[in-house]
Amino acid sequence: MSTFPGSPKILKGGIVVLDPQSSAVLRIIPLQYNPDTLTRSFQIKGTGAESGDRTEALRLKGPPVETLKVDVEIDATDQLEVGDSQTVQAGLHPLLSALEGLIYPTSGSLQSNNAAASAGNIEIIAATAPLTVFVFGPKRIAPVRITELTITEEAFDVSLNPIRAKISLGFRVLTVDDIAFAERGGGLFMSYLKAKEQLASQSKSGAFAALGIGGLP
Repeated sequence: MSTFPGSPKILKGGIVVLDPQSSAVLRIIPLQYNPDTLTRSFQIKGTGAESGDRTEALRLKGPPVETLKVDVEIDATDQLEVGDSQTVQAGLHPLLSALEGLIYPTSGSLQSNNAAASAGNIEIIAATAPLTVFVFGPKRIAPVRITELTITEEAFDVSLNPIRAKISLGFRVLTVDDIAFAERGGGLFMSYLKAKEQLASQSKSGAFAALGIGGLP
């Protein structure tokens, strides 16, 4: 099937998974189809009226808590039509498992903790998750923590492998309040913040006339 040569190339959103120590790229998970909506919420970290101190009314204690939510769909129809061997054998299981693996401690870490507990070691070290980076075009690249993952499997093949699913993903953007400046995640957040500031500088300032006033009283 030919494609109109003038059609623009559509970028894919997705998740990049990094090793938290070496920052090596472990996996790239592109979204098959971009979501129709991206919901972003902000919880401001201020010291305003609740502090009772007038000198603190306009101060910000740090970056806001930014949360993201996307709903995406995945479908194995195209891969099945061309006879992709992995999809024929497992459907969407590999992709879904890759996403689920981001919120599970590894089996190895669980076995190590169990062995330590069996040996009488009271201190059990919590597993370190990989650093996940949400990419939604070159202007939005943010280190995140997955806070919500809901998978609705809607169709299956004869072996009960899922072949169509809807995925709801929730993220919390990690800031320098969460990750040190010197770490890879801290650097990614600072780049994310600077990109916001650069885009904001391109926004043209309005005029008082547009507000129906000649100036502030």
